[in-house]
Amino acid sequence: MNTYRFKTNINCASCIKAVTSFLNEIDEVDSWRVDTDSPDKILVVVLDEGGPEVVVNAVKNAGFFVDIIPG
Repeated sequence: MNTYRFKTNINCASCIKAVTSFLNEIDEVDSWRVDTDSPDKILVVVLDEGGPEVVVNAVKNAGFFVDIIPG
């Protein structure tokens, strides 16, 4: 499993609800959460396999900004 962190603009419960179906449709996603209290609205995703590109595409398709945090 690989854990990835992303800076986003997912900042409230409605935003989380809007992105939920997009992230839950990704087979490789084991779990995810958004820290809306963080100034950078950090999205943490655990993937069973594959890379962060699938998450980036899903979040963008949901209409949100997303940028992977290196490291």
